[in-house]
Amino acid sequence: MNMQFFRSEEALSEWLGSQDATRGAVLSLSTLWDLSQRWYHNRLSLDYYGRTLEQVQQIFKEIKLTSSFWTM
Repeated sequence: MNMQFFRSEEALSEWLGSQDATRGAVLSLSTLWDLSQRWYHNRLSLDYYGRTLEQVQQIFKEIKLTSSFWTM
């Protein structure tokens, strides 16, 4: 899975048209920031233990990532 940054939907569409790639999830920078804050806030803690599937789904739900791309 790769992460690409584009300045606009048009730039994304142009890039997709020139690549052998399919469109995945598209996030705004603010949503990406919210996700990263929830995902990595305790990653360096000595007592970090990972997440259950339910915890991951809860993070996605909290920031309204509910499309089929985000369901496991």
